[in-house]
Amino acid sequence: MIPKMKKILAVSLVCVGSLSLAARAAETKSNWEDNCAKCHGPDGKGDKPMGKKLHIADFTDASVQAKFTDAQAFAAIKEGLKDADGKTRMKAIEGLSDDEITALVQYVRKMKPTP
Repeated sequence: MIPKMKKILAVSLVCVGSLSLAARAAETKSNWEDNCAKCHGPDGKGDKPMGKKLHIADFTDASVQAKFTDAQAFAAIKEGLKDADGKTRMKAIEGLSDDEITALVQYVRKMKPTP
């Protein structure tokens, strides 16, 4: 009887973990749509009118993604970006936890094509 209970517990934990991951993915997608897609586009190509105006890079291009580290992406989201003249190019996203910012960085990384 005990081995059967262990199996049920293990299956239950996997299900709860899967639901948690699905909820996190939905939350991250929502954060992207609410905070990033206006300029970067829903798919990260940067081809929205504001993205074109700001000459935003295409996150679906592996060479673009190779130009920045996860730490740089995290800092850009948390602190914003300024150009060489000190003009704001991207505002910081306020109200996100460090975990939510990390999830957004991972979301961006998944936009690059896999070989």
